[in-house]
Amino acid sequence: MRAAYVTEPSPADPVAAIRVGDLDTPAVPDGWVRVDVRAGALNMHDLWTLRGATRHPGTGPHVLGSDAAGVAGGQDVVVYPVLPANGGNGGRAVAHATLLPDAGHGVLAEHIAVPAAHVLPRPAHLDWAEAASLPTAWLTAYRMLFTKAALAPGQVVLVQGAGGGVATAAVSLAVAAGATVVVTSRSERKRERALELGAAAAFDTGARIPEPADVVVETVGAATFEHSTRSTRVGGTIVVCGGTSGFTASLDLTRLFAREITVHGSTTGSLAEFRALLDLVAEHRLRPVVDSTVDLADVATQATRMLSGAAFGKLCVSVT
Repeated sequence: MRAAYVTEPSPADPVAAIRVGDLDTPAVPDGWVRVDVRAGALNMHDLWTLRGATRHPGTGPHVLGSDAAGVAGGQDVVVYPVLPANGGNGGRAVAHATLLPDAGHGVLAEHIAVPAAHVLPRPAHLDWAEAASLPTAWLTAYRMLFTKAALAPGQVVLVQGAGGGVATAAVSLAVAAGATVVVTSRSERKRERALELGAAAAFDTGARIPEPADVVVETVGAATFEHSTRSTRVGGTIVVCGGTSGFTASLDLTRLFAREITVHGSTTGSLAEFRALLDLVAEHRLRPVVDSTVDLADVATQATRMLSGAAFGKLCVSVT
């Protein structure tokens, strides 16, 4: 079967570490199912894998990817991307859970094997690439907004760095939940695209926003975190899931405690949250933003585009 994989990571040039070729079709253990993959999507996690910064079980080819949609047992499905730690993932914490590729079960391949409970029906209104965009970025955004921040209708949500997979998902999900969404980006075109998704306003990075936010979705990190604290109302919440601009940020503790701001870390989501996400997507007929889709043979093109920061939405891969 064809697969995209890494054998030797390359910290200096992660794209150069990508290999696409034939590997053995994985065995299907008891309690698992085979999925014939139709589409996948890249995440920043894949770039960290290519750099050698994530766990790499064993030696030899390590298949990339945690996002996939395909066919299992004659049914169109999307794949839940997390293997639970200690046999359970229904609780509130997922910090010690493992993404599929980190356990040696990457999904950017023609055929994969995953636990049977990890395949859920594909929302009927989505195409393959859109469905493959849901498992990591959309699940992360869902957990940030609804589990961590307890988002309520009428609240103001600030999304930093409009354009990434989590950011575009957060805009769509928050708008569907009845929130007023404000976004920031250095790119005028990305600000325009965010308005098309339903954001009420879009500002240059670091600009003063007209009304303090109840909830701030923070994926950028070092470049925007000080602005996030300045832009949060008294009693508001900042939820952090990454740091594309760097992982060390300055923090004004006076503002933090004087405004009684809550800061949450968040990562991926539980299987129950994934089911709830799919229900919400189906109910509101939400469509993930797909920046572009390429053949599996051209996955390096998508990795290069991710590194450039030019993408708006998910970078997808057609596997068939």
